[in-house]
Amino acid sequence: MRFTGVSSASGGTGLTVHTSVTNPSTRPGLRLPGRVTLTAGSADVPVGHIRLGLVATVEPEDPGQPRRLVQFHQAAVAGGFVLPAGQRRSVAFALPLPWETPVTIFGGVPLLSLRTGLRTEVALDGLLDQGAMVPVFVHPLPTQQHVLAALDTLGFTLRQAGLQAGRLPGVTQTLPVHQRINFWVGPLYAGPVTELELIFVADPATLEVILWMDRRLALAGVTHQSISRFKAWHVDAGQQDWTSVVDGWLRKAIDRHAEAAANAHWSARITGSAHVSRPPDRPVAPGEGLGGTAGGPGIGGGSGDGT
Repeated sequence: MRFTGVSSASGGTGLTVHTSVTNPSTRPGLRLPGRVTLTAGSADVPVGHIRLGLVATVEPEDPGQPRRLVQFHQAAVAGGFVLPAGQRRSVAFALPLPWETPVTIFGGVPLLSLRTGLRTEVALDGLLDQGAMVPVFVHPLPTQQHVLAALDTLGFTLRQAGLQAGRLPGVTQTLPVHQRINFWVGPLYAGPVTELELIFVADPATLEVILWMDRRLALAGVTHQSISRFKAWHVDAGQQDWTSVVDGWLRKAIDRHAEAAANAHWSARITGSAHVSRPPDRPVAPGEGLGGTAGGPGIGGGSGDGT
């Protein structure tokens, strides 16, 4: 399957830019192959560079600001050259995708409204021409696939998914955005937790799985949030019992969360005011809990730094 994006003639140059992707389905860490073809009009066109960028709609760090289109990764595919009038030049590329590239497809189905596009930027005489975007479908890494499938097996229901601007405290990230996938909690885990937010941060060797739990005690006016972190290795991921692994992660996180929530509830009763427990902004080391939880040993799929 080949997807293409074609720009309209650029300004007074008459240049058109045609970008095609050989296969728009990919995974984090792979290369996205394709070709950019430039066609000049009636005049020579001096081209400064050709760059490719991955673009998505991102939620801002400030909740009061609107969502915006953000280019979260880019790479140059050609330097400067002059395209003679009426001529065509084709540039092949194999764009490397960051390991943290957001997942947009799970089980062959789009993750709600998440969309990622490939945008071509051509520098023309000091101006930037950004052509039409080509859709890119990012499937999960095997480790991500296992975690998502385990949550589905354990009764979690997908609620929403999106990209958030900014970096997480204490977490090593290369991109200026991170993906958040929200679930309604499965019946087996309901009670201390009502919602689960899942964050993946991958690198070539490991997958960090961040579980952000939320519980609102309506009668007490208490909202409690806590974060737990676990790590899995990509090697031999297919040999793990991932339902048991993820269940173990969840139960460890929920036990800590429930204990902290009970303390928050008691504090609210004493002070007569609502208490909100949130993660600190200070850096947090692996194995240490964001939001006041404590580390635990590894489970199944990896070194399992848990809180």
